[in-house]
Amino acid sequence: MNFIGIIPARFQSTRFPGKPLVLLGEKPIIQWVYENAKKALDEVFVATDDERIYQAVEAFGGKAVYTSPNHQSGTDRCAEAASKVAERLKFDVIINIQGDEPFIRPEQIEGLKACFNSPETEIATLIKPITNAAEITNVNRPKVVINKNQEAMYFSRSSIPFVRDCASEEWINRTNFYSHIGMYAYRFDILLELTKLPVGILEKAESLEQLRWLENGYCIKTAQTLSESIGIDTPEDLENAMKFLV
Repeated sequence: MNFIGIIPARFQSTRFPGKPLVLLGEKPIIQWVYENAKKALDEVFVATDDERIYQAVEAFGGKAVYTSPNHQSGTDRCAEAASKVAERLKFDVIINIQGDEPFIRPEQIEGLKACFNSPETEIATLIKPITNAAEITNVNRPKVVINKNQEAMYFSRSSIPFVRDCASEEWINRTNFYSHIGMYAYRFDILLELTKLPVGILEKAESLEQLRWLENGYCIKTAQTLSESIGIDTPEDLENAMKFLV
């Protein structure tokens, strides 16, 4: 089975304009993401609608694909880029890698790739066991519950599962909780199908795109990672990320 990586990247960001090109140490954030992805994938492409990002990727020796500026999500941008890449390269599965997580680890990508050892896998994503009780109630950190086959049953910004007859501070000692890390893998045909789905009721409520897929009957396989995800959404996040360079 052949895999490619696609990193959606846009210049405009409400909280951090120009984020992909901001320097983290001596390299722009997008270069960190690209180079770490290449440790696990032979072919990686940055999908962008911005010439500055495109030129920066080309300058450090990476590959970039121009996409429409009108996409509503990274998934849509990823699908357009994959369609263009498919004109010259054969692949089966696309790994959609967040462009603002410079410290992704090769083993995380390998975990997603392993999900496709099963021919039934349509979509895969990463989850991480929660060990900090405060994270359970953090609405900015989506949670996920899984079934015995390691498939996602639901994603939520709320605390799931709810532990009855127990003080909330004790929940973490009573059952397993998992946070969702937003790296996805899709079979190419499935990715194209996902882009045609209308926005779902649960997606509107939670503002979580993956709920659209569950609402429409798609199965999302999960792979567990113990590595912390470090996303950069604000200048303050960048300062924190600098600590990992030491």
